[in-house]
Amino acid sequence: MSEPVYIVGLDIGTTKIACFVGEKVENGKIIIRGYGKTESTGVKRGMVFNIEETVNAIRRAVDMASEQSNVDIKTVNVGIAGHHIKSLQHRGVLMRDKPDMPITEEEIDKLRQDAFKLGMMPGEEIIDVIPQEYIVDDEVGIRHPKGMLGSKLEANFHVIIGQMAAARNIVTCIKQAGLEMEHMILEPIASAEAVLSDEEKEAGVALVDMGGGTTDIAIFYDNIIYHTAVIPFGGNVITEDIRQGCSIIKKHAEEIKVKFGSAVASENRDDEVVSIPGIRGREPKEISFKNLASIIQARVSEIFDIVNFEIQKVNSEHRLIAGVVLTGGGAMMKHIQQLAAFKTGLDVRIGYPNEYLASDTTEELASPMYSTGVGLVIEGIARYENELRHGQAATSNGTKKAEEMFLEEHVTGSDKKKEVKESLLHRWGQSIVTTFASKFFREDDIDNEQLDN
Repeated sequence: MSEPVYIVGLDIGTTKIACFVGEKVENGKIIIRGYGKTESTGVKRGMVFNIEETVNAIRRAVDMASEQSNVDIKTVNVGIAGHHIKSLQHRGVLMRDKPDMPITEEEIDKLRQDAFKLGMMPGEEIIDVIPQEYIVDDEVGIRHPKGMLGSKLEANFHVIIGQMAAARNIVTCIKQAGLEMEHMILEPIASAEAVLSDEEKEAGVALVDMGGGTTDIAIFYDNIIYHTAVIPFGGNVITEDIRQGCSIIKKHAEEIKVKFGSAVASENRDDEVVSIPGIRGREPKEISFKNLASIIQARVSEIFDIVNFEIQKVNSEHRLIAGVVLTGGGAMMKHIQQLAAFKTGLDVRIGYPNEYLASDTTEELASPMYSTGVGLVIEGIARYENELRHGQAATSNGTKKAEEMFLEEHVTGSDKKKEVKESLLHRWGQSIVTTFASKFFREDDIDNEQLDN
């Protein structure tokens, strides 16, 4: 029996920080072995603004998940969002040296890595590059070009861009919490993995993840991600509107939003009211459900107007056969499905993160508010398996190349060998170097400590 592989997802949100420990079982489903959740006080609109508070919250959430799952958590897959996130489309081209030989995994990876070298505006960096489709000698629509023949390999990429400082603040928090980051994953992509089916992605669908600080959008068609966007409005803005509109404190505004809020004012009666305690002996304040819903409807309508704009930006409204899928904590509000359908003119359903979860998953984890956290685990598992496959292929295909390189170099001296070894590490990875290094390094040339360094 092989040792189980546990993948950890860490959702650093505006209202909560949640950590999930997942494992893929034999039937292909995901089991969440443990999770922890704490209040997030150091994040605004998806961006870290207080390192110390965020680090402390991460530690608490990770400790809870570690204790529940009995797993020593060292590495995490982290979500990133925030209004600084944007995306663009890029076409990469690779002219092959040996067109009569099958396309290799190394060539495919080189094409993707080249996209990371695109010039960015000052202060921006590329967070992720997602392949959409490949083109071999002008033959379009290829999903897996490995093994094909051709002189020119091209690819359309969806490039995710973010502010360098925002991404590095997240990395800093992870390191200070005593963890290592496995992958940084755009949150709407993670949420999509948790709540969307392959049929929906093929038919055309817009995922709308309504979080506390932002509303994230991901648009799919023909199983390809076409567009992502982050709207800087979420549940916290609605709470603030209620606080100002009803002249009450934030705590009470959040409570009545969750318990009595509705996204459609006409669905509430005038005689339905909630009484809010007065401050320091002042008279209680009565707020009608209809007035409360009017405030909520105004802000949510504005959010869906921007969602419509993002859909029309990619000219996909006529192709979204599966319509809109709402998820996130905001999707739990009453009547929001009706308002979304009215504003977008599309079919709307609420997305629950149970598409790939095992049947015995607790009902709490199947809530839309955990879609991003569960999705980070699912996406982390997919990337781990992909790297495992490619790593094994690289070992078998790359070892011979690496050995030939060593023989051709006829290198002498530890400094030169370290230089070549570092080059190989960059090109083929640790697994290859450790496979053959002992054949060419003698103990009197370079010791293990030097190799590690």
